[in-house]
Amino acid sequence: MNDVLLKRLRELSVDEKVGELKKASDSQVMAEWRRSGVRFAASAGKLEQVYYAALRKLLDCIVPTGSGEPILQEGGIYLGCWLESTGTINAELLSRFVPSVSEATYRSFAVHQREDGLLPYKVTEQGPAYRQIQLVSPLARSVWNHYRLNGRDKTFLKTMYDAMARYDGWLAAFRDTRGTGCVEAFGTYDTGHDLSPRFWHVPDTPHLSDAAKFDPDSPVLPFLAPDLTANVYCQRLYLARMAEELGLPGDEWREKARRSLDSLFRYCFDEKDFFFYDRDRNDAFVRVQSDVLLRVMACEVGERGFFDEMLRRYLLNTSKFFAKYPFTSIAMDDPRFDPSSSYNSWAGPSNFLSLIRAPHAFEHHGRHVELTWVMQPILSAFAKATRFAQTLSPWTGDEGFTEAYSPSILCLLDYVERLCGIQPRPDGELWFTGLVPYPMDHGEEVAGETAYGRTVEGVTYELINTREGCEIYRDGERWMRFPSGIRIVTDRRGELAGIVGMSVRTVEGKIHYRGRDIPFAVKGNERLAYAGGAFDRTLDIGIVYPTYR
Repeated sequence: MNDVLLKRLRELSVDEKVGELKKASDSQVMAEWRRSGVRFAASAGKLEQVYYAALRKLLDCIVPTGSGEPILQEGGIYLGCWLESTGTINAELLSRFVPSVSEATYRSFAVHQREDGLLPYKVTEQGPAYRQIQLVSPLARSVWNHYRLNGRDKTFLKTMYDAMARYDGWLAAFRDTRGTGCVEAFGTYDTGHDLSPRFWHVPDTPHLSDAAKFDPDSPVLPFLAPDLTANVYCQRLYLARMAEELGLPGDEWREKARRSLDSLFRYCFDEKDFFFYDRDRNDAFVRVQSDVLLRVMACEVGERGFFDEMLRRYLLNTSKFFAKYPFTSIAMDDPRFDPSSSYNSWAGPSNFLSLIRAPHAFEHHGRHVELTWVMQPILSAFAKATRFAQTLSPWTGDEGFTEAYSPSILCLLDYVERLCGIQPRPDGELWFTGLVPYPMDHGEEVAGETAYGRTVEGVTYELINTREGCEIYRDGERWMRFPSGIRIVTDRRGELAGIVGMSVRTVEGKIHYRGRDIPFAVKGNERLAYAGGAFDRTLDIGIVYPTYR
């Protein structure tokens, strides 16, 4: 099977899979995709077919907007680029595949920054729009990861740093009217939580379409918003790193970040429920348990023990957010929960934006095994999908509202690479993950056994994953063999640096590397470092299991 898969991967033509190109930007994108060397093949199931259908649809989402430079668009019914998603987490994922488009997407927000420092919440063919703020994923983290992954262009970094520093000033001046240090929400669209019970009886947009004003007659506004506050906390952490990279002091940003974190916990964290809530103008919690939690966790709030408790109580709890196809947008035991996925709703259904934001929260705390429990059912859902929707039924995995939506397209590309592919990391590591998509639905095969290719700094890598074992090839030659159920960590040259346990079981065996067999035993989430011809444990945090309460 290994030889058959390897032969298929090497003979696979991405251009043939994608089909005839329709516009000039398609050719540019495909040329860059070819340079990445990314290819995916599977021995069975429909996932390979869906994967290349996703790539075709991705091309439709990359178009010139305003200027002549192609940028990423949201896709589906959303004709433009939104800061909460397309301009941050979507572009961060795309950066591993088509980095030039990601960079142009980031720049488009800096180019259209208003003189007072406000960034547009979206950029469309009609120009930039400033009606609300619409913040979720931290722009600074996305920009920093792109910078470290793709050549460290300091001119680009300085442009973005200056823009984000000015924006931080705007938020401090206009979105802290109550003097708490929190960032305030003036309407539903400030957080992109359309139809969420979190914002019932609150206007969708800020007062008079002015991002600096809230409805003065509202009985509850402004909200001290945990997700907006966490966003600024994380922004400031990464602005400190950028400042020091540019030869500027970073301590002031870290002090500002500390104050944001203090405000977040002082005003928005309820110790009784162990949850983050908005606090309204009457100093009362808005007790709706929503994906605000996942957003805050993805902003690197709290240590590992804090995150683990959130997993037990909420994120891996099947009465809260851990549906058959996670994560629901509000807790399933909330009487306001509505699982309908046929319209743009954050009142219950699983949203692909949540799914692409989730990996950072899990991996930041070393929760790699637990993340696979999210990816496996979602890949099963993709294997039967006929379009790339915004929402997903948490019960059936059927696609919901809209189609050709870039967050779901990028979710597929990202999850395949994280689960059974080759992933370059901003810190210089390469991850080769020895798992295969598992048949979660009716026993139907998702992909069978898989092969994945990628070129990194001129070196061509290929990963073959079977249930019996895995192989890595480097520039066409067999480089490494290892049992399934682990992740191999290397540097960019493919030199072994360590392994991570990716299963609840302890995986034992040998890694064949540089002509010798190196024995190992690794538990789930355990990390072993390779040095001097042997492995040493560097992290052993155990596993947080799902709860049913």
